[in-house]
Amino acid sequence: MTVDTTALTQPIDRAKVRGFDKALREKGMLRSRALTIIVFSVIGLAALVIIVPTFVSIVAMGITRSSSSGVALLPVVVIAIVIGLMVWALIRGVGGAAARRYRLSLFASANGMTWHPGFSNPRRPGMIFDLGRDQELHDVMRREHPRSLEVANYTYETGSGKSKQTHRWGYVALRLDTPLPHIVLDAVGNNGLFGGSNLPITFGRDQRLSLEGDFDKHFALYCPEGYERDALYLFTPDVMARFIDNAAALDVEIVDDWLFLYAKRDLVTLDPATWRWLFATIDAIDEKLAQWARWRDDRLAGSSAAAVPTPGTAPLLTPPPAGVAAQGRRLKRGFPVWTFVVFAAVAGWWILTTVFGR
Repeated sequence: MTVDTTALTQPIDRAKVRGFDKALREKGMLRSRALTIIVFSVIGLAALVIIVPTFVSIVAMGITRSSSSGVALLPVVVIAIVIGLMVWALIRGVGGAAARRYRLSLFASANGMTWHPGFSNPRRPGMIFDLGRDQELHDVMRREHPRSLEVANYTYETGSGKSKQTHRWGYVALRLDTPLPHIVLDAVGNNGLFGGSNLPITFGRDQRLSLEGDFDKHFALYCPEGYERDALYLFTPDVMARFIDNAAALDVEIVDDWLFLYAKRDLVTLDPATWRWLFATIDAIDEKLAQWARWRDDRLAGSSAAAVPTPGTAPLLTPPPAGVAAQGRRLKRGFPVWTFVVFAAVAGWWILTTVFGR
């Protein structure tokens, strides 16, 4: 697919941006301006209470000390510049967000997609969508043909107080032709310190499947126990090559009838290079997804005859329907190694201080 990225960088009409933003608010697709007004009011009040009196005091001191010296007015100039920069940053931030929304909408239209500013509490089967609280989708790009596609940014929060943390992800979701076993490809290239996975959950190591060639150098593949042959059927050498060449920087999850590509950063951006890379990856993988449509789970095979056979011939068994048996629908979660290490360290410290410290 040829990607038209013109809308991401071309000059835009500010009047059209304001009109587009107004239309979004009238449709209820954007949050009310009340929050913005409150923020500006708080900043304005702080300026009146703190900055303005300080500014006046410095001016008075400068005039008192030396009415002829320009040095005395230097603090006044500095504070004026700081206030000006704050106002400029606030105005630019609000206007920049509106321009970004307008550009993304034009980009979506130019490439056969739709754009939505986002919504709360999305219902998706992927591993990142049932964690934390305050789950939000941002800048949702969708396409229905030739295959259902969704690209969006996603955030959720964990912890509270000082330990509160906002987790940011970008993802691509492709609709498959049939449900498949739960399979995860943990990309090696984006792992953290000491090779630790950047995935938000851990899977049991007894579900790890080693594949041939260089695949294990790029991905750690997890599949449900008993589904090793099915994973080998799905990840033939040509399919493995596509993932290595195009998606080695992304984590992959196959769950139900969806394929997710994950990144721990925004994927919906105004960067043309990111979009060219994403669509090249999507096209390369999509070309191989059609062969997965033929997969069927033999565990769902019927035992009754589909028709009365001719005497002397084998019975005609009903072919397995589309779907996945219960044991293959979800991987079993594991116990994070670092959690065990921390627990062991705390337990060891308690034993040393309690038992031997007496």
